[in-house]
Amino acid sequence: MILGLIVIASLVLAQGPGKKRILVVGQSKGWQHDSTSEGMATIWKLGKETGLWDTYIRTDTQLVTKKKLGANGKNLDYFDAVFFYTSGELDLDEEQKTALLDFIRKDGKGFLVAHSGVDTFYSWPEYGELVGGYFDLHPWNQFQAKLVTEDGGHPATSHFPKDFFLFDEIYQLKSYSRDRVRVLLRLDTAGVDLTKPGVHRTDGDFAVSWVRSYGSGRVFVSTLGHTVQAWEHPVVQKMWVEAAKWVMGLTKEGEATPRPRPGN
Repeated sequence: MILGLIVIASLVLAQGPGKKRILVVGQSKGWQHDSTSEGMATIWKLGKETGLWDTYIRTDTQLVTKKKLGANGKNLDYFDAVFFYTSGELDLDEEQKTALLDFIRKDGKGFLVAHSGVDTFYSWPEYGELVGGYFDLHPWNQFQAKLVTEDGGHPATSHFPKDFFLFDEIYQLKSYSRDRVRVLLRLDTAGVDLTKPGVHRTDGDFAVSWVRSYGSGRVFVSTLGHTVQAWEHPVVQKMWVEAAKWVMGLTKEGEATPRPRPGN
């Protein structure tokens, strides 16, 4: 009997830890993005291809809670990370808001945000603090944007070239500060019109992807993802794989310490 238990335990250890679980939320209460489905499906696909996580796709926020749900109900305790491709004021009550923040800051879990996830919850300041800033227009709409890899040492961006072009919609941010986030990618403004109506930033600092620590948890945000091309780009897909690994603790390396813009 004891020998049998030892053999079973050895097999479990040999197999390693089980796959992680990501809750993908695609609820839209603001602008309806055609690429939301593409983004959610990409996270599902990458989990399957890598074998690292199972993806649970929802267009509602029911599972964003610590409450016990009904038969086969899964709450935040079941997941290792939450992914938001959302917009507007989502259907979260006060318990759910606290549960989401505690999931990250107290439980040490991960939070991933794509594109209009920063165009979400303007009426909830703690959310803006969590993600590091809010959407404030996209003055140039969709274009071939030249992006600069600001942190080539982070796992999420270590595979990127020093700079590259991507057809996407680049956001301008407000309530954003490098005092609380570490920028990984930014827009190269040399090729854009900074006098265009709607350009509010006078510092030329247009962050595209960044990370931060939040309590004992990790947060990764990328405003890329308006276009299908962005979700299909192999280099961007690898960014999401490495970002998911990082927020879920599968990768220990990767600085999140805020720092000034290089060269400033």
